[in-house]
Amino acid sequence: MRKYLKEIRLSGLILMIIGVVMYRLLSMPSGYVACGIGILLWLIEVVYKAFHWQEYRRDNQQNIWMMLLIILLLFITMLIATR
Repeated sequence: MRKYLKEIRLSGLILMIIGVVMYRLLSMPSGYVACGIGILLWLIEVVYKAFHWQEYRRDNQQNIWMMLLIILLLFITMLIATR
């Protein structure tokens, strides 16, 4: 599994980008599916690294900070959108 983490991460990233392009630029609702699959692939990588904490300590800390930042940005977006 460890040797496939890079491919899983890149596949997830590419699918998320394709999903955003499909939904935003091409107005295709199936972009949600592509983006969702990309997020699931990224989640597989994050969960694997979490179970192997000592080996991926630095990556896990970066993932935690990234998730906290994304949650903060979502809250700010929700506050702005509800005004």
